[in-house]
Amino acid sequence: MNAALYDESYEIIEGVKFMSPAANLGHNGIIMRLSIFIGSYCESHDDCGFVFSDSIDVHLPDGNVFRPDFTVVTKENEKIIDWKGNINGVPDMVVEVLSKSTRKRDLTIKKDIYEKNGVKVYWIVDPFIKSVTIYNLRDGKYDFDDEYIYFDDKEFSQLEEYEKAEVKFEVPVTIFGDLKIKLAYIFKWCP
Repeated sequence: MNAALYDESYEIIEGVKFMSPAANLGHNGIIMRLSIFIGSYCESHDDCGFVFSDSIDVHLPDGNVFRPDFTVVTKENEKIIDWKGNINGVPDMVVEVLSKSTRKRDLTIKKDIYEKNGVKVYWIVDPFIKSVTIYNLRDGKYDFDDEYIYFDDKEFSQLEEYEKAEVKFEVPVTIFGDLKIKLAYIFKWCP
């Protein structure tokens, strides 16, 4: 285990060290809202899982070390959690919130690595357009679920009727069955 990972914020991707800049307030707000909502769900459902924010190192089986913005490990997969250190194995769900400096890696390299390692659910949250893109692992490959875009009341009122019919207001958290989160809740603290 590399003690330096605790002193500096960086990830190791394919053997290359990448610094991880601190999140801005909107980015952090999204992570906190997910932590509160999904964390509360886990606690109220017999501790069915554990949630972690971006201060936890995830050591994947292929040697990559990531600090996802938000990570969920189900109770059945708890053995990968080293309660005194890191996550050593494959989490059930990972969320990356896009920033200008990490956008390309989150959409390409990291997505491919999460897929290769078997992360069941990968969310890409875009705070700029207020969207959540979901990939679910099926037969070892990511299957695009959907892109869920938040529209405030003014934006929604400006849509055509056929466009309004396509708008989804909630995002499914598929690792927990029927759990859904309102987009308005996720982006409440995001300007």
